[in-house]
Parts: sequence; C-alpha cells; structure tokens
Amino acid sequence: MKKLLGILFFYSILVVLLLPLVVTLLCGGFSKAMPQQAKVLYGTADLAPLKSELEEYVVGVVAAEMPAAFPEEALKAQAVAARTYQVRQMQAAGTKEVLYDVGQAYIDTAEQKKKWGENYPVYASKIRKAVRETAGEIMVYDGEPILAAFHAISAGRTEDAVHVWNNDVPYLKSVDSREDAKAPQHETTVIFSEQELEEKLGSAEVYILSRTDAGYVSEVRLGEKILSGREVREKLGLRSTNFTIEKKDGGVQVTTHGYGHGVGMSQYGASFLAEKGKTYHEILRHYYQGIDFQKME
Repeated sequence: MKKLLGILFFYSILVVLLLPLVVTLLCGGFSKAMPQQAKVLYGTADLAPLKSELEEYVVGVVAAEMPAAFPEEALKAQAVAARTYQVRQMQAAGTKEVLYDVGQAYIDTAEQKKKWGENYPVYASKIRKAVRETAGEIMVYDGEPILAAFHAISAGRTEDAVHVWNNDVPYLKSVDSREDAKAPQHETTVIFSEQELEEKLGSAEVYILSRTDAGYVSEVRLGEKILSGREVREKLGLRSTNFTIEKKDGGVQVTTHGYGHGVGMSQYGASFLAEKGKTYHEILRHYYQGIDFQKME
C-alpha cells in the first residue's frame, strides 16, 4: 500500500511540472516565443560570413573604397564595380583564387572595426546587405567582364579612358557628373615656391598647353620640355589632372578640381544620383556606357 501511494505521489508531482509545458504547446506558445529568439539573433545575422571568399572580399573593398554613410544604392553600385574588377583580374590571371592586391583597396573585419569604432555593427551590416543583394552580379561588355574603373570625385565630367591610359575603351567615355561640385574638397589649392617647382618638375616656368574635352589638362610646357597632365599631377602630388596654374606671391598657385584619375564611376557622383532616387543599375549604366549585367554561375 505504501509503495502504491509513493508511485501515485511521484506521478502527481510529474503532472504538476509538465502541465504548463503541455498547455504552452497546445496554445501555440512556442510559435510565439521563437520570433523573439530570432529577433535577438538578427542583430548579428547580417555580420555573418557570406557564402564565398569572393563575396567577403567585395565587402572588404566596399568598406575601404566608399564611405559607409553613402546611400544603399551607391554602395550596391560600388559592390558590383568591385566584384567586376576582381573577376576580370582573376580571369586575366587564369585563376579561380581571389587576388588581394590588384588595384583595389581592401580592409578586413579587424580594420573595419578600427575604422568605424562604435559604428561598426551598423556600417558593416549596411555594406554586407549591399553585397548580399547584388551577390554574383558583374558588368559585361560583349560578354566579357569590364574594366570597372572608378574614382572619388570627378571635375564635373568624367574623363575618357583614352586620355588617361592611351587606350580607347568603348564603355569608359566621358559623361556628365556635375553634382560632384557639391562634394567635400572638390576644389583644393596648393602653393609651390619656384624652388619647389624646380626640384619637382625641373623648371619653375609652367604653362598649360591643352585640355581634353572634359576639362582635364592634357599637356604642360616646362621650359623646353612638354609633359602630360598626368605626369605633372604625379610629380606634384595633385588630387587630379583638372587644375589651373597661377603665379602668386612669389610662387605658383595650383587649384585642383576633383579627386582621382576621373575615369569610370565617380563615387560621390554615384552617391548624389542615389540621393535622387536612381537605382544601382541606373547609376552603373550612366558611368559605364553600353554595358550589360550578368550573374556569375
């Protein structure tokens, strides 16, 4: 009898303990609780690794090359440009391995955290979203990945590739990018002494001889020599080849417009177009003429 009472007591305690769980299951309580758990995890979901090394690489390039505060459509345009550039380089090298030092800046997660500080979760999530939503997408011309050149700020128009690399590229033509005039440090001024010009250029007598249709300096006379605008830019450390020269206060004042070689997509131009409601496809078609989009297998 005592043994029977002990067994009944054990089962009564078990029923008391399990009854809330049974009621919860019958009433769908877990189905209501699960989204709350998912919501807790959602904050880190966007920071999880992407599916391939290539896509992770693109995240690192966008993080390094474009301000994370830019609109999402501009970030998407940068992601597609970065992926296209990398795929073209891999194809040229005959490899399926990602190449990390082929002309694009890149920062890993540790460097991103250092760069953004407390803003890392927000900015990293934003960039990963842009990369994920364009995953595998590249730009092609005649079925081949394009040379997706880009620069920070144009001088009001982008430059034709033929004037920079002496190579006529059909999709890298000069296009309007006048909104770039609103970009920070679109115009900068540097004053060189005559001695500095002698040291850097070999002459203090500097004259601009010609410009391209987009306004970038094509040729410069230095005494008896003639240099390209690109050579002068490199020797003087100027921000672009769109510059003016003026003698001032015993020296020479050089005023520069834009930042970078001026070919392809202007990053600030992409941002301004995105602010006007343009999609990343529209932005890229504007800066790269006649291109198509293709999803990689």
